[in-house]
Amino acid sequence: MRHFGHLAPDIRKTLFHQEPVDFTLDSPARTLAVALGATLYSPATRPRLAADIRKQAGRGVMSMVLCLEDSIGDADVEAGEENLVRQLSLLDEAATAETDLPLLFIRVRAPGQIPDLVRRMGPAARILSGFVLPKFTEERGVPFLEALAAAEAACGRRLFAMPVLESPQLLHLESRAETLQGIARAVGAYRERVLALRLGVTDFCSAYGLRRAPDMTAYDVHIVASVISDVVNVLGRADGTGFTVTGPVWEYFRLHERMFKPQLRRSPFLGQAEELRAELIEHDMDGLLREIELDRANGLQGKTCIHPSHVAPVHALSVVSHEEFSDAADILRPERGDGGVLRSAYTNKMNEVKPHRAWAERTLLRAEAFGVAREGVGFVELLTASLPPA
Repeated sequence: MRHFGHLAPDIRKTLFHQEPVDFTLDSPARTLAVALGATLYSPATRPRLAADIRKQAGRGVMSMVLCLEDSIGDADVEAGEENLVRQLSLLDEAATAETDLPLLFIRVRAPGQIPDLVRRMGPAARILSGFVLPKFTEERGVPFLEALAAAEAACGRRLFAMPVLESPQLLHLESRAETLQGIARAVGAYRERVLALRLGVTDFCSAYGLRRAPDMTAYDVHIVASVISDVVNVLGRADGTGFTVTGPVWEYFRLHERMFKPQLRRSPFLGQAEELRAELIEHDMDGLLREIELDRANGLQGKTCIHPSHVAPVHALSVVSHEEFSDAADILRPERGDGGVLRSAYTNKMNEVKPHRAWAERTLLRAEAFGVAREGVGFVELLTASLPPA
C-alpha cells in the first residue's frame, strides 16, 4: 500500500519531489498511525461491503472503519455481524499478493464482540488491522483493551485499538481532568496496541444540542475546541508520551458522484485554482478545507470521514510541501545537533533548531507517508489529479 499509488507513475512523477513510501499491515505502528490519513467509515450492514472496500481502495482510501455501533440500529447488530464476517471472508478469499486493501478496523459496541468476531472470521482475520473502541474512558475502555489482547493472542497476529474519545465525562468541565488522566492511564498501559485516538465531536455537540453549520469548523464551536485542546495537551505531547490524535468528522456532503466539473478532471494542471475553489465552496467543502488546516495547526493528524468525497481533499492537504520539507530537513541535519538559528532556504523565516526539532521530525514522518510535493505543486494539482475519472 502507499498513498497516491492509484495514480499513474507519470502523474506521480509530475507531482512529487519525493514519492510516498510503501507500507503494509506489518509496518511499525508509528508509520501506520500517520498513514491512516482519511479514515472512511461504512456501516457493517452494507450488502456489497466487500465490493465497496475494493472500490474505495482503488480510489486511494488507505483506512476504513466498518461500523457496528452508531451507524446502524440496535435491531441490526446481529445481522451486521453476520454480514461483516461473510463479506470479510469473501474479501480475504479474493485477495492475492497484488491486492492492496485498506487498513480495516471494526467499530464494536461491547468488549465481547472483539474475540467473538475474530473467532468467527477465522483465517479472514489476517486482513484485519484492529478495532475501534467507542465512548472510551478508563472504566469502559480497559475491558475493551483486555478483550483485544485476548483476541490477538487467539488469532496469532497483531491487532490495534483506536479508542474514540466522545464521552460526556470528557466534555463536562467538572470531570474532564480526571477523565483525561484515567484515559492516559488506560492507553499508557496498552501503549503498543493503541494506534491512534479518535475524537467523537458529533457526540460532544449532541451533549449540548449543537450542530455546526457547513461554513463553521469544529474550532468555531468553543466548547468543542476546548476539549480538543485539552485532549492534545494531555494525550498528544511530542515528548514520547503522546499518541496520534485524529481530526474530527466532517458531516456535510452532496449526494452525487460528479462533485467537480468534468474539465477539472481532464485538465488537472492548468492553474484553475479559483475555479476549483469556487466548486469546493459550492459543494460545502470550504469548511472542510479550513478544518483540515486547523486540525494540523492544533496537533491532529488524519481525519474521520463519512463520505468518499472527503478523502481526496484530506490526502491532498496531507502532502508535505517542498518548503516544509526543506525546512524540516535543514533543521534535522546532523551538524545542527547543538542548536542555533538559521535562515530558511526559502529566505522567508528563521528556523530555530531546538524548538522546531519535534515539528521537523513529525513533518518528515508525514513526508514518508504522503510524499513531498515538487516545488510549485500545491493543493489544487494534488487534488485534481486524485479525483475519480468522469
